[in-house]
Amino acid sequence: MNPTEVQQILDQQAYESKRGGPPEGFPQLPDIPGDRYVDPAFNELERDRMWHKSWVYAIHADEVPEVGSYVQWTRLGEPLFFIRGEDGTVRCFYNTCRHRGAPVVTEPSGKSRGVTCKYHGWTYNTRGELINLRDRRDFVNLDLSCRSLIEVRCENIGNLYFVNLDDDAVSLRDYLGPVADNLDECRPDTLRLVDKTAIKVDCNVKILLDAFFEVYHLKSIHQNTVDRFLDHRGSAITLWPGGHSRMVTPYKREGWTDPGIKGLPEVEGMDPWFANTNYSVLAYPNLVSPIATAGIPVLCFWPETIDTMVVEVHWFAPSWGDGPRPEIWDTRLKNFLAILDEDLQFADKIQKSVESKGLRGFPLNYQERRIYHWHEELDRRIGAADIPEALRVPERLGEWVTTPAPADAAEPAET
Repeated sequence: MNPTEVQQILDQQAYESKRGGPPEGFPQLPDIPGDRYVDPAFNELERDRMWHKSWVYAIHADEVPEVGSYVQWTRLGEPLFFIRGEDGTVRCFYNTCRHRGAPVVTEPSGKSRGVTCKYHGWTYNTRGELINLRDRRDFVNLDLSCRSLIEVRCENIGNLYFVNLDDDAVSLRDYLGPVADNLDECRPDTLRLVDKTAIKVDCNVKILLDAFFEVYHLKSIHQNTVDRFLDHRGSAITLWPGGHSRMVTPYKREGWTDPGIKGLPEVEGMDPWFANTNYSVLAYPNLVSPIATAGIPVLCFWPETIDTMVVEVHWFAPSWGDGPRPEIWDTRLKNFLAILDEDLQFADKIQKSVESKGLRGFPLNYQERRIYHWHEELDRRIGAADIPEALRVPERLGEWVTTPAPADAAEPAET
């Protein structure tokens, strides 16, 4: 971590702890229209123009460990699968045969030298190329080279693999910007997959996402857990271009460390400063990760229907060597899920309230500006002209968005 940036965060935390109100010039934010969470037409625009055109985290390299290893993946509402090729490259394809659309992978995961449509026997290699089919004689001028599986953009940061349904999207690193630099701090090429779980929640995905963009709720929701050691009044927030953001919340007691990581190996070469603060990044639109030295949880929030969603919790950590994971992880995972349950407890009830006539909009405060920043970016991606005026979020935070300096300009060169 760049020492200059660390000091800037510490200075901001000191300012936040002592301020008597929002900083001078901070705008009054218009209400977020509640119908953005329940209007079917708006949510269709959100799906087509944001979810289907964003880089989103999908799988860890450990989920396709060997040549021919594959795993199905459907979080974007499209039938996809990942497979590791003979060249070691992990690729993503639509799980759709180029003949008449039957799936070429039917098991959730497995290993194969290639994949074959169970309907008519069209066979593809691990690079997605059509290599064989039954009764080729009956096809007139069939060019196998033009009938490969349709590939989906797939790029990685270390062992973390992302996808984007938009063929014309910028590269993953260009898209993530400073978030990619933050993930690099964790040495993602060295991290193993510890655990992965999925929880269905009866609310619009934005309702639960909002909860992870602020610490304003700690004293109400996490009185006996997180609020005991995090100082929400000192939280330092940074808004980045593209809807990405960061929230660094100090501990109430200097020198406090999480007892849940005692005995766990730490990421080699990672700045120990990350062990002394709660450092959380958002990769727009749906990846939230508290970066830590002993491993990181990655939370991904996925829409299912307009009023249901899934939160996935992925845990990555440095290798503990051979054998099963240490028992301490069982306790760590259990404690984290208990805290997550606190965040989930009102989600379905909020959904019902948002659907009622009793809620017209959400008034947001300075501490909640990451929520407004997220919605501003959503409108940019949809196109404000295509959003009914009553559902738009006017741009207000432009001058409060920080454009990071290039990585090679972060520190002065030695002379």
